[in-house]
Amino acid sequence: MSIWDRLIGIVTSTGNALSGLVEAIRTLFEGDPETRRKVAFSVAMIALSAKMAKADGVVTEAEVSAFRQIFKFPEDQAQNVARLYNLARQDVAGYEAYAEKLSGLCVSGEANCPVLEDIIDGLFHIAKSDGALHEKELTFLRRVAEIFGMDDMKFEAILSRHAYLEGVDPYDLLGVSRKDDFSTIRRRYRVLVSEYHPDLLVARGVPAEQHATANDRMAAFNAAYEAIERERRAA
Repeated sequence: MSIWDRLIGIVTSTGNALSGLVEAIRTLFEGDPETRRKVAFSVAMIALSAKMAKADGVVTEAEVSAFRQIFKFPEDQAQNVARLYNLARQDVAGYEAYAEKLSGLCVSGEANCPVLEDIIDGLFHIAKSDGALHEKELTFLRRVAEIFGMDDMKFEAILSRHAYLEGVDPYDLLGVSRKDDFSTIRRRYRVLVSEYHPDLLVARGVPAEQHATANDRMAAFNAAYEAIERERRAA
């Protein structure tokens, strides 16, 4: 029996999608922490992606394609994944209830948990796939981040990465000041590159397919650094 078959079995047996998803995370692979983290991340992304789709009332082909970029599941499991998605989308429990339960993926009291940041990044990747971040989607994302315990500075940094092409200040994106000398900016850039390298996602229990969002991050960091470098050379 596949992971997805087992997930569906637990969810449908409870008769409540939210309770079933949380129970699946809690009970599956209890003796295998690494697999448990990967399953938990996947379930979190499926559930919150489904809830976000309801934020603007429309699920576009671009959003479905972006979802598939993150989850390259076997074709023979497509039906099970779709069932989980639809159960979460139709559940009467609101997205805040899902976010509250999923915030437990990290150690209690841990600020700006990397796994939860990966989830927010993945949701941004899907939300912007149709060419724009809609106001209702942004409100949804901001509220989920708040429930996850993410501070405003961290959320704004993530937003800057995903909205970079819309004119976000490259200094804000890298978290530096225009008053900083270039060596300080270069050090900050290198720290970000080392912290957010796609290979680190696997170490955090995130499926390898999540490289799509990691590549978004790196592209934004690189573009911001290059913009600052050109500006400083021209000065």
